[in-house]
Amino acid sequence: MKRIDSHQHFWKFDPVRDSWINDEMKIIQRDFLPEDLQPILDQNGFDGCVAVQSDQSEAENHFHFQNAEKSDFIKGIVGWVDLQSKTVEERLEYYSQYKKIKGFRHVLQGESQRDLMLQPAFMNGILLLRKYNFTYDILIFKDQLQYLPKMVSSFPDQRFVIDHIAKPDIKNGEIDQWKKDIQKIARFENVHCKISGMVTEADWKNWKKEDFKPYLDAVVEAFGTDRIMFGSDWPVCLVAASYKEMLDIVEDYFSSFSEEEQEKFFGWNAIRFYNL
Repeated sequence: MKRIDSHQHFWKFDPVRDSWINDEMKIIQRDFLPEDLQPILDQNGFDGCVAVQSDQSEAENHFHFQNAEKSDFIKGIVGWVDLQSKTVEERLEYYSQYKKIKGFRHVLQGESQRDLMLQPAFMNGILLLRKYNFTYDILIFKDQLQYLPKMVSSFPDQRFVIDHIAKPDIKNGEIDQWKKDIQKIARFENVHCKISGMVTEADWKNWKKEDFKPYLDAVVEAFGTDRIMFGSDWPVCLVAASYKEMLDIVEDYFSSFSEEEQEKFFGWNAIRFYNL
């Protein structure tokens, strides 16, 4: 069985560039590199991972290429390009030479313009991804889910995946509006969902496994078992849980599912989506 962690990050910590890692997150104010992750993946029975951008620069793409060249367990990269640029197609063409770059993402959750993904320049960038067979990772907060139906329905042949189940407020148990929005977006067959990043949306110090069940139920009910994939969000998850603790939440939850469904969630869906 192939097990893939579909979502993790590497960085050489830079306090200015990485200012989102505030003092509350002191535990991750340091370098995290492939040699730190490999033993953790081995211990937990994973064959590989997908490294996802955390800095919006093309220099970050090259940092990931260098890591992937040296570390074969990095099976894919989700990078960054300026989708709104007039030269975006040149950049996509350039990146199509790198076998391990599978797709791109933009930190939409941090944009003051909440519906940036619907702006013509951004939509033009998304339109071009398909031509080069690139995927798109959707990183948003729950308030931005309302804009996705319009975005994804405009590109029915484009493969999309929502990161971190769109970050519901698990800490305060808010679920109703998020659940409605998740059900709406799941109707689009070209949209997948990463079950990742949940512990960081919970109460970091006091979460319990049962806090996550209603959210897991909602995502699995909406997307089924063919369009969901496991992601650790390591090392960001460390602010709230160890890799093992975070993994235990989903392993427990999926333990009652068939072996085939578990294999899809923990590997095959990511392999298929990212063409690993």
